[in-house]
Order: sequence, then C-alpha cells, then structure tokens
Amino acid sequence: MLARSAWRGGIAAALTGFVLSAQPACALEGYFQHAYGARHKGLAGAGAADGRDATIAIINPAGLVHAGNELDLAFGLFSPTREMEGSGTLGLTPIGKYESNTLEFFIPNLAAAYRVTGNPYVDVVGVAVWGNGAGTNYRNFDRTASPCANGGTGMYCGGAAGVDLQQTFLTLSLAKNITPDFAVGIGPTLARQQFRAKGLSLFAPVSNSIDAEWGYGISGGVDWHIARHLRFGAAIASRTYMGSFEKYADLLADHGDCDVPAYGQAGIAYDVLANLTLMLDYQHIAYGSVPCVANPATNMLTAPFGAANGPAFGWRDVNAVKLGAEWWYRPDVALRAGYAYNTPLFGSRDVQLDILAPATTQHHLTVGGEWRYDKDWSFEFAGMYAPEATVIGVEIIPGPGHGVAVSSEQYEITLGVKYFYDDAQ
Repeated sequence: MLARSAWRGGIAAALTGFVLSAQPACALEGYFQHAYGARHKGLAGAGAADGRDATIAIINPAGLVHAGNELDLAFGLFSPTREMEGSGTLGLTPIGKYESNTLEFFIPNLAAAYRVTGNPYVDVVGVAVWGNGAGTNYRNFDRTASPCANGGTGMYCGGAAGVDLQQTFLTLSLAKNITPDFAVGIGPTLARQQFRAKGLSLFAPVSNSIDAEWGYGISGGVDWHIARHLRFGAAIASRTYMGSFEKYADLLADHGDCDVPAYGQAGIAYDVLANLTLMLDYQHIAYGSVPCVANPATNMLTAPFGAANGPAFGWRDVNAVKLGAEWWYRPDVALRAGYAYNTPLFGSRDVQLDILAPATTQHHLTVGGEWRYDKDWSFEFAGMYAPEATVIGVEIIPGPGHGVAVSSEQYEITLGVKYFYDDAQ
C-alpha cells in the first residue's frame, strides 16, 4: 500500500507540476482551454480534420496518422483579468469594483508521436500531457457597511476568498489507417484533479486545504479524406469519472462529486491552395450534465450547499465554432490565424456565485506561426486575445436590491518547439 501510494503521489506531482501553474487560472471555455499546443492555439482551436503534429491527439486521436516521429513542447503565458462590481443597496457581496489579484499563469503542454512499422493494428502511438484550470483569488478587505455578521471581511464575509481547480490529463493514443483515406484513433486517459477553496465559510464549513482525486476516461475519433483537398475529422471524449472531493462535500453540489464533462469536436479542412488550408470546427462541452458546476445558484433558496440539488455555478453546455487558416508561404515558414466563438457559460441568475469563476469571454482572436529551422527542429508561436465580456445580475441572498456584474478579459502568448527524431516527415 505504501509503495503504491508513493508511486501515485510521484506521478501526481510530476503531471501537475508540468502542466499547470501553482496558481488558479480562469480558462476560456469554462475551465477548458480554447486550444492545446502552439499550432492549435494559433488556429483558435480548429483542426480536428487537419492533424499535422503530435498535439492532435488531444483533439482527435485519429489525426495522429499524419504526424511524424516527434516531440512537441509548448509554453504559454496566460494573463486574465477577473473582476466583480457590486452596486445598489447593501448586499452580501460588497459595493464597488474588486479584481482577482493573480494575473499571470504559466501553462505548459507536452505531446509526442511514434510511427510503428509492420504492426497490423497500430500505425502511430501518441502520448499527451495537458491540463485545464479555473479559479480566483480575491484579497481580504474591510466591510465597513455590510450585512456581514460579527465584523466579517472580504468578498463573502470570510476574509480572502477564491477557488482553485486544477486538472491534469495523461492520454495514450493509438491511431490506425483502415484505408488510405480513412483512419480511426482511440485515447485512454488517466486524470487527476485538485480543488481548494477559501473564504466561503458563510456557505459551508471548508478546510481551506487541497483535496485531490484520480479518474479515468477515453476518447475516440475518425479522420476521413473525403476528396483530394477536403477532409473531415471528428472525435468524442467520454465523461471523465473522478473521485469525490470529500473535504468539500458540504460545499460542492452532489457531495463533491465533480466529474469532468464529456466533450466532442468535429470539423472540416479544405486546401484552397496547395499551401493554404482553411478549417471550420464545432465543439460541444457538456457542463450541464455535471451538478457540481451545473446546478443553478438559485438552489441556495431551497437546498443546502453540498446536497445533490445544492447550489452551484449554473454552468450550461457550451457550443463553440472555431475558424482557422494556415498558410505555408515558404516550405519552412507558416502563418496562422483563427477566431472562435462560444455560447455564454452562465446567465444573470448565477452571478452571485460566479464571482468565483467569472468565465465570461465568448470571442477569441488568435495568430500564430511556425519556422522549420532544419530537418530536426521547428519553432512556433501563438497569441490570443479574448475581449472583455460582462454578465450582470442581482444577488439571490439577502435580496435583489444589490446588483452584481462579473467580467473577464484575457491574453495569452505561447511559444513552442518541435523535435523530429528521424526523417519520417
């Protein structure tokens, strides 16, 4: 038992340390990133039908049949602003504007592919380490005029307040060409997530300590060359079944059972020219199936925190459209651009609790590029801007006279490097 515990702890530390920063981040589509890896970040997350490197395994494992023997590393600097503004009569949350005070996050990503020869079942094996995260960190401050009892301070009368959710995934993918124009792929996934909350004692007893759990899921996809210049790709990932956060069973809806929702992506890629490809993708994330995030905040009027029907963030299923373009204007240099739009994650009904996770952005503009330095090395970059978006509502408790507006604006710069360890490409 001790050896197994140490082994699991070692893997957990390695995965979490590599993929996620130690601070909470507020991702772009709920707690999912808008894209993974430098290439797809430059394309705004499009490319389910245009796999060209090892990172495609995260989006569509079947696309690995187009990757060579390579190792892909990407490092992103993510800078979101997250704030709330209270107005009107005195409320549980303060009057005035308050910003989460952690502004920069380091987000790495790793993927590798290896081509197998002579195997009747597998053409390419891929491995990817990636992650998601969400959270806030509001400083403590005095509440000189508020309904806080016993001189409470901070956002929810409990001092410095915030949440930190970090998720790390390790996916081993297998891809096979069934015919020269049709491939399938599968990707079993090991997952670990951890959660921490502070300053929320008004709602439920909380430990203010990290609770970590393991889980598992699986993804599968297809890659189909419909015609010479037209391709289709689609993949779906199952719900990732996670252990419950027992330390926060009295706070998180459904007694802390917080699975990662199922999601899927499908797209087409069309070669307008031999060196210019346009991509159009659709993505769906089923947040609404996970009570831990989907239960409406208004449930606090009828059920306690932590109950199966207890209050949560009111997150809805997210639907996203992603457009990308890649132009190889020289054989060794590519330029990329993209735009993504996602439907609103939550509405005005839920702003009182979504102060903790104000993932309000809906539009994402991206640029990127790649320079193939020589046969062994390639360098990439990507930039993303998500314009500020605001959701306005009123408090549920103590009453509707207090207005709450939550906002977010986001920037990200990503640098990547690829190492090709033979001449397969």
